[in-house]
Amino acid sequence: MPGLEPDLAATLSADYAAATLDVDFASTVDSTADRLADTAEVVVTSGRIGFDMRLLEAFPRVGAIISYGAGYDTIDAVDAAARGVVVSNTPDVGECVADAAVGLAIDAMRGLSAADRSIRRGEWTTAIPIRVGRRLSGCRVGIVGLGRIGHAVARRLTAFGCEISYHNRRQLADSPFRYHSSVQSLASSVDLLILTATGGTADGPLVGPEELAALGPRGFLVNVGRGSLVDENSLVKSLHSGSIGGAALDVFATEPDVPAGLLNADNVVLAPHLGSTTEETLTAMSRSVLGNLESFLSGRGLISPVPESLRTREVDRTGTINRGGPSTDPIPDDTRWPRP
Repeated sequence: MPGLEPDLAATLSADYAAATLDVDFASTVDSTADRLADTAEVVVTSGRIGFDMRLLEAFPRVGAIISYGAGYDTIDAVDAAARGVVVSNTPDVGECVADAAVGLAIDAMRGLSAADRSIRRGEWTTAIPIRVGRRLSGCRVGIVGLGRIGHAVARRLTAFGCEISYHNRRQLADSPFRYHSSVQSLASSVDLLILTATGGTADGPLVGPEELAALGPRGFLVNVGRGSLVDENSLVKSLHSGSIGGAALDVFATEPDVPAGLLNADNVVLAPHLGSTTEETLTAMSRSVLGNLESFLSGRGLISPVPESLRTREVDRTGTINRGGPSTDPIPDDTRWPRP
């Protein structure tokens, strides 16, 4: 149960006799893992820690991986599906992540954090702002990943009078927003590019030198999706050269490590992956984990399987469960979380 909120880990331990693996188990399978290898049927992990193919092979009886968080690019979901192992995440984090995305966008475009640092350094010597910002309201916004979080961002920015466009793997038939078939095309047509997708592609980051060049010196980038979506070396060069206007990042490629070139750039806002870190969202995520766990163990399948797992149709070891699910049951409101 690495990387979980402490109260959730305690509940799993108390109610399900769950064992806790060393937080570094992703690189070294510890003695606890050796002891559980032939008995563990479900793994609860987090998007930060993940669960790779090597660990899947070390736990041959595992039938489900339940991830605490929306992102799951640290879990080999495709390989897991090939082995008949289903994966779930906690996708209902959209509202708070969307709030964070809008806040980060305003900060980056108006230079609020940079202004705060300037005042603390004693540099406010005139009534003229040190940096003239850009207005968010009415600007052109491109969203990469128009899923739950992307739609929540779009709702908020529509209220700001923004013109919304998007890029997805596939065009959404019922979307009122303009679709672009590539990130580069989208970036070239907007003032603000917001990344809300939950992972990159096998071909590498979605935002690299070409996309940043398309965004241009008056364009801004916000990433609340996954760090793997952005080529960080190219971003550093773009920020320092002024070839993009600025950025705001809540996620990084190798968290918690942040490139030095980002730390010493004054035109980027940095946050420690806190987009979903509110009391309300953490409670909902914990409830989702417990709901998925209870549903799977009772033979109904996962409540919120990731898309790769929807293609899994292996019959459970008992011969009765179609692991691919999903369960038709919603995450129950009466799941006892938080504990009294």
